[in-house]
Order: sequence, then C-alpha cells, then structure tokens
Amino acid sequence: MKYTILIILSILIFGCNSSQKNMTAKPFDDNLPAFDKEAHRGGRGLMPENTIPAMINVLGLGVTTLEMDVVFTKDKKIILSHEPFFNHELTTKPDGKYIDVTKEKDFNIYNMTYDEVQTYDVGLKPHPRFRKQQKMAVTKPLLSDVFQAVKDYMMMARRPPLFYNIETKTTPETDGTYHPAPEEFIEKLMAVIDEADMRSQVIIQSFDFRTLQYLHKKYPKVKTAMLVEKTDKRSFRKQLDDLGFEPTIYSPEFGIVTEKLVAEAHQKGIRIIPWTVNTAAEIARLKGLGVDGLISDYPDLL
Repeated sequence: MKYTILIILSILIFGCNSSQKNMTAKPFDDNLPAFDKEAHRGGRGLMPENTIPAMINVLGLGVTTLEMDVVFTKDKKIILSHEPFFNHELTTKPDGKYIDVTKEKDFNIYNMTYDEVQTYDVGLKPHPRFRKQQKMAVTKPLLSDVFQAVKDYMMMARRPPLFYNIETKTTPETDGTYHPAPEEFIEKLMAVIDEADMRSQVIIQSFDFRTLQYLHKKYPKVKTAMLVEKTDKRSFRKQLDDLGFEPTIYSPEFGIVTEKLVAEAHQKGIRIIPWTVNTAAEIARLKGLGVDGLISDYPDLL
C-alpha cells in the first residue's frame, strides 16, 4: 500500500510539472522553419556582403533565411548596404583608390543617386576581418533585383521559397541625413516588397523601435524582429513594454542569451534567434539552450 501511494504521488507530481511546463510556452504564430538558418549579410565570411553573388552562393548551403540590410539613395531607390555610407573596409572608389576610415561617412549614400552608387565597387578590396571571403567586382544591388535573382535561382533549382530578414538602418539622430524618417522608410520598403509579392516571405528587423512600431501599426501581419545589443541593459519585459507589442522574433546579440531568456521568449510565443554566431562551439551552446535559429557570417557551419 505504501509503495502504491508513492507511485500515485509521483505520477501526480510529474503530471502537474509537465502540464505547467507545456502551459508556459505558447505556440509560434508564424510559418517560419522549426530552426531558422540565416546567412548574415548573405554570408559575408564567404562572399562580399549584401550582394547578389553572396545571396545566391548560400542558397546551396541549406539556409532558410537571407539576412540583409537596406538603405536609400538620393533618388529613393532601396539598395542593400549595412551602412548608409560606403564602408572603408569594403569599398573601392571609381578612381580605383580606397576610402580612408576617417572620411567614410562623407560618402553618404543618401546623397548619391543610384547610378552614382553603381560606380563604387564593394567586392574587390581584401576584407581585413574575413580573409577567406571570395573577391570579385560587384556593386550594391537594388532590393528588387535581389528578390528577382533569388526567385529565378530557386525556380531553376526547383527549391521552395525562403525568407528574407531585412534590417531597416535608421536612428532618430540621422533622420533626413542618412535616411528618410521611419514612416517614409517603411512605406517605400513595403511598396518594393509588395511589388515583388514577397509580403509573406519577409521579416522586418530593426534596433530602431520606431520603425517596428510604425510597421506593426500599418502592416500588423508582417513578421517583425526586435534587434537587441548586449549594451542594452533593460530587462526582456521592459524591452517588450517599450516596443509596445510582441514581435515575431526576439533577436539579441548572442553573448547575452541564457536558458532563462529563451524560456521567457517562448512563454510569450516569441522566437529567439541570436546574432552573429560564427564558431561551431557557440552554435552548439546556443542550440543546447533551445534557440529557434541562428544568424551567422558562416552559414556553412549551420
């Protein structure tokens, strides 16, 4: 009798704990892959970042999402670029010379027409931090051309569509100087996305909560990712409160990810996809914590 009671108690306790655990995690309300493998800037450890060759290259590596950044030209064309200016690490000027680090911000893309931007090369200069990166003559492409190139490749290779994680490069301090204000930025970005019929395949990510807030208000069904740096000392709950809604993805710098943080995100039905993870050891650690994907410069490691 004594052992029967102990068995019953054990079943009840285990059952209660299991039920509580299952009740704390909400299901994800999206159609993203179970584990999202994202090529950061198209996999810049392998090819010149934010270029069409980079995006095409990683399609054979099993990635499920192409991560990229977008900025505006003077004539309001949307192109791929991490900075709203020509980075000294990447750029060869039209005269064949390199840009000095102290002057790179003078090469403001928002003050150049698209045709002017196309005279600058971003693939020939040896990258000081990605020495295995393949070098080639290449320029910053239109977002619309990236959509078309990837679509054509996927159709030719008979592969299913994948996702595009697009970062809006905005800050309150540089509105009107390096980019349009969030409202105009989002409206013109969504126009390009809708022209390509990509609304269901895009995620819009940003460190600038204003961009995400406007997007969520006007286009509530579009997937969003909240980017967070390790210098942001606000709690997860405070960050969500400041954002004002629950994003599809919480995307923190990888070093701040803990088991508790993963659990907190999952309790709210939010995916957690850290950036930028470039070693096999760190990839294994984060997978062990239960993250829902990873963003890497070396998608071949994923």
